[in-house]
Amino acid sequence: MTDLVLVRHGETEWNRIGRVQGRTDIPLNDTGRAQAEAAGRRLRDQHFDAVVASPLSRAADTARIISAELGLGEPELVADLVERDYGRAEGMTDEAVQTQLGGRLEARESREATVARVTPALLAIADRHPGQRVLVVSHGGVIGSLVRDATRWAWPPDGERIANGSDHLFRVQDGTLELVEFAGRPWSQDLLPPDDEADRRD
Repeated sequence: MTDLVLVRHGETEWNRIGRVQGRTDIPLNDTGRAQAEAAGRRLRDQHFDAVVASPLSRAADTARIISAELGLGEPELVADLVERDYGRAEGMTDEAVQTQLGGRLEARESREATVARVTPALLAIADRHPGQRVLVVSHGGVIGSLVRDATRWAWPPDGERIANGSDHLFRVQDGTLELVEFAGRPWSQDLLPPDDEADRRD
């Protein structure tokens, strides 16, 4: 059994003004660096054995800041932890997405494809760290897709977004990735919707 604590990177200027980032490599702003420091302080009471991150600078730098707070070394960068590919929507503001794309991101990479890409990477991390606790810094689209997949689209509740600097506990057991906590709130299989309830897709 391996615990993976997935953290969303800190804020960037594109986050602040509501631009879709995707694979575009936008650095942390001052608020984002402060959020990373706060996440490190919040997680300091937990024991971590390693730090892994997406190679995009906003995630890698968040991981470095948190790692310094935790007294760990340089994060391992894993390419498959990068954000979803949003295609033509990248760089658009939320308003432009509404007016030009009818409110749909038209992502080049679906949530299902994102889960199919990221899950093997997380299972491989767990294989390298059996019985340990690993900090994994990634992106809102990645974490949100994993949460939706793990909860049969029951969470995030009421359209709640994955906040910058927030942490979410997943557990790998017997080769399966399961959600344990969403932003500090416990999740269990008892909260799954009925089998005959259709998944919600976006």
